[in-house]
Amino acid sequence: MGLPQSEVTIIVVLIVVFFAVRLLIGYLASRKVNNTTDYIVAGRRLPIYLTGASIMATWFAAETLMGASSTAYQYGFQGVVFDPFGAALCLLLSGFFFIRLMRRGRYLTIIDFFERRFGKRMALAGAVIQMITYFGWTAAQIVAGGNIVHALFGWPVAAGMLLVTTIVISYTMMGGMWADTLLDFIQMFLTAGGITLIFVGVLRAVGGWEGLFANGGSLYVSKPFTLMPIQGEGYLGYQGGLGWTYWLGAWMALGLGSIAAQDLMQRSMSARNESTAVHGTYLASILYLGFGVLSPLIGIAMFAMNPGIAPGDSEFLLVTAATDHLTPVLAGVFIAALCSALMSTSDSSILAGASVFTENILPYFSQKKLDDRAQLRWTRFMVLVIGLMSLAMALWAQTIYKLSVFAWTIILVGLFAPFAFGMYWKKTNQWGALAGFAGGWIAWMISLPILYPTTLAINAGDTELAIWDATYIGSVPAFFVSVVLVVAVSLATQKVEVPKPLADVDGRSMEFRDRLGILPLKDALRKLRSDELEKEEGIEPELEPEPGLAEESVQPGD
Repeated sequence: MGLPQSEVTIIVVLIVVFFAVRLLIGYLASRKVNNTTDYIVAGRRLPIYLTGASIMATWFAAETLMGASSTAYQYGFQGVVFDPFGAALCLLLSGFFFIRLMRRGRYLTIIDFFERRFGKRMALAGAVIQMITYFGWTAAQIVAGGNIVHALFGWPVAAGMLLVTTIVISYTMMGGMWADTLLDFIQMFLTAGGITLIFVGVLRAVGGWEGLFANGGSLYVSKPFTLMPIQGEGYLGYQGGLGWTYWLGAWMALGLGSIAAQDLMQRSMSARNESTAVHGTYLASILYLGFGVLSPLIGIAMFAMNPGIAPGDSEFLLVTAATDHLTPVLAGVFIAALCSALMSTSDSSILAGASVFTENILPYFSQKKLDDRAQLRWTRFMVLVIGLMSLAMALWAQTIYKLSVFAWTIILVGLFAPFAFGMYWKKTNQWGALAGFAGGWIAWMISLPILYPTTLAINAGDTELAIWDATYIGSVPAFFVSVVLVVAVSLATQKVEVPKPLADVDGRSMEFRDRLGILPLKDALRKLRSDELEKEEGIEPELEPEPGLAEESVQPGD
């Protein structure tokens, strides 16, 4: 970018200070980690403000900031239906339909739900898919980190990826969810403040709101502020039914695909009680949409001021906007916030994958049950392994937005239907869940070679874009195949495979009633202030639950 050396020095100092703070908090948080529950779900002690901030910060990721501004520069709001709009929808749906029962079940991982409801086969299948998902999700954040380092200092992108991965692995191995949550709370303010500052600076430069709406644009779309397919243009270049299918897939990729994901549920299950988990998710949805929409607006405004940026260079758009329209100190704060966002998401996804491996995959192959110390060691070791494997994927793919959306599409086609029906339909059984899982994936794989010739022709021979588009469009029919198979096979095998009841982490049956996230906000706030109500959940503020409290920890309709 050709920044003066003095400005580079300011930015570097601020980033180094911030990295040091993250490592220090990781060390301090490690002193509160005594067992796997502390490490994975922070002892289930998070109040509403930490729950909401942690969920928002985890999802307010590199692709929301850097990827969304770049994609909106090219395709306007159409290009970012996936995120932030689909992601905000996911948080709203999760809070209303699923979070309450997940918190009541006191699971450590979302795979615990699949195991209690459907058995070990479905749990293992779901765990493997979760691991694959988090390789892609973490890789997207690592790519963003490499791009930031490259844009600032001219280092190779690969060198920047290695630096970011090393720092994230270090503090996540130490502090787990405690470190993640505390850092997420700090990062929420930095990220929200930083994106607001850069938006105000760009908005002034483009002539205010009037100038933005009059002159804002995008490379390939004539109406940059519409979410809907455009008459004569379709959706992202696809016309007719294919365009509407792509549009639906864009909403579903994160809107439904991210619901059955470990990182979201892990934060919700870390809340102090059901009310806190539900309202913390609602809070995160509001914050996410409010601040998340600023990044694509910046991309649209930057097009008005400089419509000649090549698509390949637009990945650096947000960093360029910060250095062009803010003072060196504010630019440094914003870039530190940008680093913070990608690190918060990276640490969350790495920890989510490690948790799933230790809690759900390792016991499947282990001859003996691991004690808590061994589980904690394995979880920390898998943080290292997943971080390194994600780095390898990042070095191979080197794309931000598409890589992150692809990660959630993996869950959409195979896991969402078994998860949703398992929560809401008592007749769902193991064979129905496995059929929906396998059938969704097989249908998705079959759809790709069928769609590819069409997407290749529309993308004028660009093989990379054609593959990504076929992947997203094919997820829609695959999803509906998964839904149909869950229902049909469950009904056909009721006598062969009697459905298991919905059960908590201890295997005790939970009633299906009182599932929706309709709870007074005052309940969450009152439980936040009262230690007695924490004890009703079987949780001591600073100590482990005493024997016997586990049996009283979950009451139907709590």
